[in-house]
Amino acid sequence: MRKNDRGFSLIEVMVALVILVIGLVGVFNLHVVAKRGSFESFQQTQASYYANDIVNRMKLNRSQLANYAGTFSGNLSEPAKSCDVAIAANAICTTAETRQWDLYQWEQLFSGAAEQVGGRNVGGLDTPTACVQVQGNGTVTVVMAWRGIREVSDGAANNSNSFVKGCGTASDRRRIYVLNTVII
Repeated sequence: MRKNDRGFSLIEVMVALVILVIGLVGVFNLHVVAKRGSFESFQQTQASYYANDIVNRMKLNRSQLANYAGTFSGNLSEPAKSCDVAIAANAICTTAETRQWDLYQWEQLFSGAAEQVGGRNVGGLDTPTACVQVQGNGTVTVVMAWRGIREVSDGAANNSNSFVKGCGTASDRRRIYVLNTVII
């Protein structure tokens, strides 16, 4: 009597499992690449927000415009007087005190001081440096530099402006966002 065996052999099952594993590894790698790209995009969006934030602060305090210039990396000390109307509604500050408060708050924002885990800043940009240049005609250049998640190329290496090139630490992971505007 002859028997007809039906079903899968062990070799067929092993081949199917190998194909499945290769597909799952590909999906996992795609997920990792997408997460990195999403983080890089998020950092770029944050840099844009921070650059626009300081420009808006400068517009509200035009008489101190030239004094906003400098390089900032989160090392400013908290001013003696808080000029934040959300905290002290009756705060009356001079334009110089307002500028000091603006720069301090701005540094706290882009360095991520509002979000901390274990005493480390985790919000904001990764290893940020901000540079502000103000020219006599009201032209303002704000450069946000930070460290990207992977080595690609130096974001400022091909920039012809020496001010932009000088902002942040040169490396294959440096990313930059440049905002040029005029404040009249």
